[in-house]
Amino acid sequence: MKLINKRVLVFIAVCLLFGGCNTEKKESVLVMEQMQKETPEDHKIIIYQMMTRLFGNTNSTNKPWGTLEENGVGKFDHINDAALKSIKDLGASHVWYTGVLEHAVCTDYTKFGIQLDDADVVKGRAGSPYAIKDYYDVNPDLAIDVKNRKAEFMSLVKRTHDNGLKVLIDFVPNHVARAYHSDAKPENVKDFGETDNTSLAFDPQNNFYYIPGEPFKVPEGYTPLGDTSFPTKDGKFDENPAKVSGNGAAVSQPSVNDWFETVRLNYGVDHVGDGTKHFEPVPSTWEKCRQILAYWAEQGVDGFRCDMAEMVPSEFWGWVIPKIQEVNPEIIFIAEIYNPNAYNEYIDQGKFDYLYDKVGMYDSLRAVMENRQGASAKHFTKVWKDLDGVNNHMLRFLENHDEQRIASEEFAGSAIKGRPAMVVSATLNSGPVMVYFGQEVGEPGRGESGFGGDDGRTTIFDYWGVPEHQKWVNDHKYDGGQLSDEQKELRAFYKQLLNVTKNSEVFKTGKLYDLQADHKNAEGFNADRQYIYIRYTGKERVLVVTNFMGESVSPSINIPEALIKEMGLTVGKVKAEELLTGKELEFELGKGSKLEIPAYGALMLKF
Repeated sequence: MKLINKRVLVFIAVCLLFGGCNTEKKESVLVMEQMQKETPEDHKIIIYQMMTRLFGNTNSTNKPWGTLEENGVGKFDHINDAALKSIKDLGASHVWYTGVLEHAVCTDYTKFGIQLDDADVVKGRAGSPYAIKDYYDVNPDLAIDVKNRKAEFMSLVKRTHDNGLKVLIDFVPNHVARAYHSDAKPENVKDFGETDNTSLAFDPQNNFYYIPGEPFKVPEGYTPLGDTSFPTKDGKFDENPAKVSGNGAAVSQPSVNDWFETVRLNYGVDHVGDGTKHFEPVPSTWEKCRQILAYWAEQGVDGFRCDMAEMVPSEFWGWVIPKIQEVNPEIIFIAEIYNPNAYNEYIDQGKFDYLYDKVGMYDSLRAVMENRQGASAKHFTKVWKDLDGVNNHMLRFLENHDEQRIASEEFAGSAIKGRPAMVVSATLNSGPVMVYFGQEVGEPGRGESGFGGDDGRTTIFDYWGVPEHQKWVNDHKYDGGQLSDEQKELRAFYKQLLNVTKNSEVFKTGKLYDLQADHKNAEGFNADRQYIYIRYTGKERVLVVTNFMGESVSPSINIPEALIKEMGLTVGKVKAEELLTGKELEFELGKGSKLEIPAYGALMLKF
C-alpha cells in the first residue's frame, strides 16, 4: 500500500543517515519512527454543522410526528447576526448548513406551486434532507415568505460572509428523491431522467437505473407518519418502470431498510449488470451534476460536503472538481467516505480536499470514551500511522447528524466525557475539525420524535426542538442566557480549544511526536486511558496530555533526550502556559516531572 511504502523509504533513509541503524542510534531511529512522516500543512479549518431547520426553532412542544405548525421549524432569517457572531466567537471558520436544498416533505405547499409529495416515499413528516427533489431550489420550510425562499437563503449567505464565516452546503450525488422534479432549474438545464430510455435497465446516458416491465411497490410494512394522516398516504406510489433505489437495491419492491425513498443516479457504471465503466462520451449525469455544482458556486457557496461520495466513481470527482475550481479557486470539497482503502484514490484521483475520519479516529475515540472491553488509547497511535500521508486531509469530529450525541445514554452519557477526545480530534494533526450544533452545550438527543425515534441522535426527519441547544438560542439572542453553569463551562472549553487550535501555528503546521510508547511503564500513567504527544515548530512546542478517566491523575512525564535535541532544547526545567486555562506552571523537560491531569480533561502546555 502506498502509505506503507512511504514509511519503508523513510526508515531506509534514516538508517543511512545514522550509519546503518546500529544500536548506538536506536533512540534516534525510534524518535523518527514515532514522528509523523508527512509534511504538516495548514488545513486547520473549523466547521460548525447545523441542521438548519432545527437550529433556530424555539418551539418546545415536541409532539411525536408533530406538524410544522405544532412543533415549529427554524428559518433562514432566525440565523441572525447574533447567531453568526456567536458561532464565529466559538472558533468556527465555516458553517455547514445541512438540509438547505429542497427535499421531499409531508407539508402542503401546493398553493405556492410546489408539488405535493407522496407520504409513502417520504421518511418522517419533515422528510430526509438527503432525498433532494429540486437541486436548484431551497427547502420552503426554511423561509418566512415561501415565495421569497431563495432570496432569504442568499441573504443568509451574505450575512454569513459579512460575519467572517464561509458557507458549506450538501451535495447529494448518489441519489435523488423518488419524485425528483425541478421547477427552478435554469432554462438550459434538463431534469434528471428527462431523456432516459426507460426500456433499458442500464444505458450510459441514462440518469437512472430501471427494472423494465415492473412497477414500483411501496415496501411491505412501511407505515408513513405513524398513525397520523396525510392526503397522499395510501400505500401506493406511481412509478413504472420501477427505478433502482438509492442504496442500489435493484428490486421493484425494496425493503423498509433500503433507501427506498430515493433512486440511484447513473454515472456510467453498470451496477445492474457486469459493473463495467462507460465514461466516454461523458455520461449525461456527469454534466448535469457539474451544472448543479457550478450554479451554487456562482451563488457564493464556498464548499460542498458530498454525501456518500465513495458510491460515486472517483473518475467523476476528478473530472468535476477542477471544473468547479475554475468558478471559485478557493472552493472546498469534503467526502463522506468510510473505506480507508479508497482514501488515496479519492484524494489523488478524485481531487477531494478532505475526507471523513469516521472508521479511524472517531471509532477509536468512541471506544475509549465508552470504556469498552479491549479499547485503548494506544490505538490512536495506530490510527494516525495508518493514515500517515493523508492525516492533513482527514476531517475529525465526535458528533454529526448521523452519529449519536456524546451526552446520550447510547453513547457516553455525559458531555464532559467528550473533552479529552475533542482535544485529540482538534490537535493531533493539521487537518480540519467539526462540531455539531448543540454539542458545545451537551445536547443529549433525547425524545421520541417520530420517524427519527429515540436513539440518541437529534432527528433529521421530523419537525422538532432541540432543548439544551434552545437554552443557548434564548429567544434568538444566542447568548446562552438559559444555560446552566455546567453548560456554560462546557461551551467555554470548546471556545478556548477551537480558538487555540485555529490560531496556533503549532497545530496548523507543527510536527507530531507521539509519546505514548515512551510512557508504557511511566509511573502513574495508564496507556489505555491517557494519551500523550507533542506538536512543535522551530519556535513553538506544545505538550498535550489527555485523560479519559473520571478522576484526576498525576503521571510522570518522560520526554526522550533525542526529541529534546530535535526541538532545539536542552534537558531542564521550563516554564509553560496551559492553553486551556491560561495558567502558568513549571515542569522538568526530560524524565520524572509529575503533572496533574484533570478528570475527563487535558493539559496543553506551551513551552
